[in-house]
Amino acid sequence: MKAKTAFTLLELVFVIVIMGIIGKFGVEFLAQTYKGFVSSSTNARLEASTATAAEVIAARLQYRIKDSVIARTSPTATPVGVTSASGSNYVVLEWVGYDVEGFDGQLYTNSFYKPDWSGILDLDAGNATNLFSPETNTTAVDNMIQYLSGGTTTINDIALYFPGSNSDIQTGYGWDGNLTDVNNQQGTMHPVKNVAADIRMFTSSTAHDFNGTDVYEYYKLAWTAYALVIENYDANNDSTGTLKLYYNYQPWLGENFSTAQNVKSYTVMEKVSTFQFTAVDSILKVQLCVKSDLIEEYSICKEKTVF
Repeated sequence: MKAKTAFTLLELVFVIVIMGIIGKFGVEFLAQTYKGFVSSSTNARLEASTATAAEVIAARLQYRIKDSVIARTSPTATPVGVTSASGSNYVVLEWVGYDVEGFDGQLYTNSFYKPDWSGILDLDAGNATNLFSPETNTTAVDNMIQYLSGGTTTINDIALYFPGSNSDIQTGYGWDGNLTDVNNQQGTMHPVKNVAADIRMFTSSTAHDFNGTDVYEYYKLAWTAYALVIENYDANNDSTGTLKLYYNYQPWLGENFSTAQNVKSYTVMEKVSTFQFTAVDSILKVQLCVKSDLIEEYSICKEKTVF
């Protein structure tokens, strides 16, 4: 007969204790490892997304007409020059941008880029009704604007701006809806339209011509304003919002981004907890913070200074 072997009670207790210790610290190790992975993954994702959002914002602000930048506490609130905007209750940042895509131009067969609009006026060739811009191709300008706006905006909606001219933030751009000065060609923005007989000519788009208007040799062409808006945001309740960029509207024609029929927008970033900006002279600094949807109270902030 063979003797039967089995675990003793002491051995079973010893194994159970060992398994308990391994189980306790193993689970904690796995939990810490998973938490570290989630944290690093979340951090990398938020860092990348906020950096991209900051670059998008800076890329558009880079081509702003610096005197045109305003802030609002709501989409239809009274506009305030950005240098006068202080506090965290401003949720809208607006500006007029010049047509950088048209100025970058198109590639010709001799392998160099030529602007669609030259930015130069021949003051000797112009008159009170027409402005003559050598080397400007208004047909190409029109095609570019229609392409960028999805066919809803044309060259008849553009305006010219003369760098160095007097700029009135309240009435010169049409921000407040008062177009008296703009329509009289006495505002900062000068609405114009193309002349079919000469693709290098701009003419007044209203019953008022350029007579008595300060016209300079150098100009910039604009076809849209831009608005950065944080929506569904309540700073008092520590909530987050969605940051959107609106474009394809013309304040010099009385349009507002919240009511314009053909306005376009896209989401820059979601889960935004902070959207603040400050300006000193022509330098603008924007701060953007975004919260994680996985880790509570975890957020990443980016600041961008635009000259």
